Order: sequence, then structure tokens, then C-alpha cells
Amino acid sequence: MPDSYDAVVAGHICIDMIPDLSGSAPDQFRAGFAPGRLLQVGPATFSTGGPVSNTGLALHRLGIATRLMGKVGDDLFGHAALQIIAGYGPELAAGMIVDPTAPTSYSVVISPPGLDRMFLHCTGANDAFGENDVDYSSLARARIFHFGYPPLMPRMYAHGGEELTAIFRRARATGVTTSLDMAVPDPASAAGRADWDAILRATLPFVDVFLPSIEEILYMLRRDTYEELCAAARRRGGSGSDVLALITPAMLYDVSGQLLDMGGKIVGLKLGDRGFYLRTGQRVALESMGRASPAQPAVWASRELWSPCFRVDVAGTVGSGDATIAGFLAALLRGLSPDDALTAGVAVGACNVEAADALSGLRSWEETMARVAAGWPRHKLNLDAPGWHFDPPSGLWLRG
Repeated sequence: MPDSYDAVVAGHICIDMIPDLSGSAPDQFRAGFAPGRLLQVGPATFSTGGPVSNTGLALHRLGIATRLMGKVGDDLFGHAALQIIAGYGPELAAGMIVDPTAPTSYSVVISPPGLDRMFLHCTGANDAFGENDVDYSSLARARIFHFGYPPLMPRMYAHGGEELTAIFRRARATGVTTSLDMAVPDPASAAGRADWDAILRATLPFVDVFLPSIEEILYMLRRDTYEELCAAARRRGGSGSDVLALITPAMLYDVSGQLLDMGGKIVGLKLGDRGFYLRTGQRVALESMGRASPAQPAVWASRELWSPCFRVDVAGTVGSGDATIAGFLAALLRGLSPDDALTAGVAVGACNVEAADALSGLRSWEETMARVAAGWPRHKLNLDAPGWHFDPPSGLWLRG
């Protein structure tokens, strides 16, 4: 094993089973499943899923020296997960924990053409992952520590999220730059009833880079707004979760400001097919971020940007947010500007959705950046909002 790492990625991991639905019509799935109904599908793809795999292996594919920390069971799915990870590099599985008392987590991923993905999920061994499962001596030799999906890991939100807060407090004490991603919890579950406002207020002072989706953070901090947007989306003929078209720049500014006030230094909000929004704190906060703090803090300080997505033929959206995070963190580790980091995030995310699984569509860092440099077209994004302007050289919308 290497003496140091650029990135350590910990948290949720599972096995994904992804049926091929490319020959299916979206209307088959809009009404959901009904008793006795049979839907014919194609062959299934098996892969590892969750941020340990999706973000961690994406970083590895992008040339970042990475170590993975997750927990699987001593069962068929667990052995398969370790085998898949080791296939990308034998050293990558060295930090994984095998728990003989728990089953391996798995998901059945239903990703119809033209619709957002749906999941049948068993949390499995992720239920047992806790504060002491993180190898802090490894973090002392790393530049960035990324943790993903605490709402799918019961010990991370139990007792007011005390173990999640402890993980990030102990991580920051090593001098590593910390990064956190979330997931939308099941409203009917214990995670859905957890006090995420209190959990984030306790944890974000120890988080440098916070990268949730807008749906996740609205659910956690502004439940009334989230439910109003879901209802409005349904009235427009969309699904209850199709809120992205209703998100405004003012809403993003307000939410990101709240997250910066809670302790985050760099806040990125994933917006699905509407792109990726970034807002950063003041220079003094950025300079306190640890070993992966921005190489040019003055360039990063007090910025607000919004990147449209690149144009691709979408085969599936599994792991697209995780891939976007990997692209962004890889750019931060390479010392790039916020403009280039935002572009790298949406570029890696766009490569991801060109394949049904989370990793097959990814390319090397050099190939991905060459695609951008060659004039890869983006989707149009029109922001009719005060203070925003489009910057043709970067392809980004900027405020200020």
C-alpha cells in the first residue's frame, strides 16, 4: 500500500443490479408497478455502487491516488464487490472491511429512458459502519477525505448524528481537507424523520467542501419548500421529485448562503440536467481548508457560478452525481480554478451518463479534458436573473 494518497473515500457501498431498460417506453414506468404486472427487460449489469465505489473509483480513473473505506458482508455480494474493486487496482480493496455478521448492501436500479432512476435498496453492512471504522492514520497521509450518503447509514444519523460529526471532527484534526455528499432519505424511514438541520449544524463546521443535490438539501433544511415544489411539479405533469425546472438562482443563493453560514467553505449543489451550481466562502475560510485547499485562494474566494450540462446521449443516470463530485475534486486536487473545476465536474458527470452503470462511461482525465477543449457543446441554460451573465469563453454563467 502507498505511504500517502491524494484522496480517501469512505461511506456507503453496495452492489448494483441494473436491468437494461433501453427498449422500454417511459410510460411503462410512470404509474409504477401493479400486482400481477410483468415488464419485459433486457440483460442486467452488475457493478458496485454508492460513493465509495462511484466517486472513489472515478477518482482513480481520473488519475488520483485513492484509497477506499467501506464495509461489506462475508457473502456472495461482498466477495463480488471486493473482486470488482480489485479489478481496477489490487490496492484499492485494501481499506475495505469485511463484516461476517452483516449482509452486503445491494440495490436494484430501475433507470428507464427519459425518467430519473428509481431504487430498491437494502442497506446491509452499511448499517454497521461507524466512527471507528475510519482509518484516521490514512487520513493523516491524504490530501482530501470524502464521505458519502450518511442518510443511508443509520449510525450516521442516530443520536443527533454524533458519529458523523465525530468522524469529521477527527478527520479535520489530521489536516486533511474534508468533503461531504448526501442522499435523499426515505420519508417513511428513521432517516427521513431525523433532524438533519441539527445534524448539519453540528457537522458542517468540520466540512470544507459540501456537495449535496438541491433536492437533498431542500428536503433536509426546507421541507415545506421541497414539498411545495414537488406538488407544483406534479401539477405541471411531472413526477413529484421533478423539481429541478422550478429551482431559481435566488433559491440557490439563499440555500448556499445558509450552508456557508453553517460552516461550509465551498458549496456545490448538483442540479441534474440543469447542471452544477457553485458558491464559495471568503478567502480566510478557504485558506483554512487543509492540505487540498485551493491553490489560488484569491481566485476561488466569494464566487458564484452555474455550469450547464454537456450534450450527450443518455444511457442511464446511475452514479452521475458521484461522478460529478469526482471530477470536481480531481480538479481541486490539481490546483485548477473554480471555473475549470466546475467544468470538470459536469464533464465527468456527462461521460458517466453515456453508460448504464456508474463507471463504464468514464474516461481518463486527459481524454475528458481534451473533449472539453475540442468544443464539446453544452445544453442551453437561460438565467434571467439580476447580476448573472453568460461567459462565452468558459461556457459558464457567472454572478457579479
